[in-house]
Amino acid sequence: MPGDGLDSNQALNRFLSGVERRALRMASVSVGNVDDALDLVQDAMMKLASRYAQRSEDQWGPLFQRILQNSIRDWHRRAWVKNRWRRFIGSAEESDAADPLQDYPDSRQTESVERLQQQDAIACLEQAIHNLSLRQQQAFMLRLWEGLSVEETAKVMGCSQGSVKTHYSRAVSALREKLEDHWP
Repeated sequence: MPGDGLDSNQALNRFLSGVERRALRMASVSVGNVDDALDLVQDAMMKLASRYAQRSEDQWGPLFQRILQNSIRDWHRRAWVKNRWRRFIGSAEESDAADPLQDYPDSRQTESVERLQQQDAIACLEQAIHNLSLRQQQAFMLRLWEGLSVEETAKVMGCSQGSVKTHYSRAVSALREKLEDHWP
């Protein structure tokens, strides 16, 4: 029936718009670059839509997370190889240097102390998550941010449920240690 395809496309669009912000946040924390994260999320969405749109809606969440996590893992592998060659050749790119004026506070903008403390705490949290191992990042974000069960997380990560529990526990312990100054 012609209506079924339209309904399926609308359902897929609703699903993708529902996971888009969380997926982008997850990817940007993991790779440390919003532009690369946006590319990863868009690629994952395209792969889900082109390869798995015919699957049932309840399968899309774990499939999308699996695609996204595999893409993030591949990005880290490529970055590691690229950085390895840069160190070997000894050519650091000058264009990656931060602009000191970019971090200079805008005097026209006034923010409360609480808001600045909250922003600092969020930045510290993101940095602490970024510093976790990739597997710990995945376990933490999939379990806590996405709310996946241990079983679903194991399927997404392609490992055992025991590994998920171990990675998640280590991630939580590391984050508690790094962030103890921000939360009582």
